[in-house]
Amino acid sequence: MIRLHVIAEGQTEQAFVKKVLAPHFAQSGIFADARCVLTSKDKRAAKEYRGGLLHYQKAKNDILTWLKEDFNAECRFTTMFDLYALPSDFPDYQEALRQTDPYKRCEILEDALYKDIGDHRFIPYIQLHEFEALILADPKKLDWEYMEHHVPIKNLLQMVDEQNPELINDGRETAPSKRIIKEIPEYDKVSSGVLVTEKIGLPVLRSKCRHFHEWLIRIETLGEIT
Repeated sequence: MIRLHVIAEGQTEQAFVKKVLAPHFAQSGIFADARCVLTSKDKRAAKEYRGGLLHYQKAKNDILTWLKEDFNAECRFTTMFDLYALPSDFPDYQEALRQTDPYKRCEILEDALYKDIGDHRFIPYIQLHEFEALILADPKKLDWEYMEHHVPIKNLLQMVDEQNPELINDGRETAPSKRIIKEIPEYDKVSSGVLVTEKIGLPVLRSKCRHFHEWLIRIETLGEIT
């Protein structure tokens, strides 16, 4: 069995891996777990604080630490980081920023991350543009959490229409999460985001989100390793 360790940007991504992706990967003989990026330590209280991606170096240190903690050949490591608000000290950030094609931007950043980490067991992934793009693959499923919000959900459906949710831009006021919050101010990413994506289901998420689908394929093929 392949063991897959996922370094998640925050609690929502961590929960998504555990509740949605892990059961799916298990069908391919892949055991997946996840933990959030280590942001700081309180040595006196012996506490660790995890979640958030403000500085690349902290994420890199956490990835390298986990790689050292598990040397086993059957282990693989991946990330689930948002392209939206990615820290500017990320490898090849400025080069990626010059790209108008978001898919090319992710390709540059993921290649640079792979080279910087320098371990063949590492499979970098950056979410276009953030976790909420997955929700916008089928906004009507928000009614599982927000039952009395028919008009706001209808507005989101009309806004998305047939466009690719991965290409909804990453502006401060127009990123996927900002669009959802504009219609549903009480939207809570941690408590509602994972449930909604569960209701949408992986087949729809994969059909609407190409980059996400390609990442899953790379992980699923690990189960073919003998």
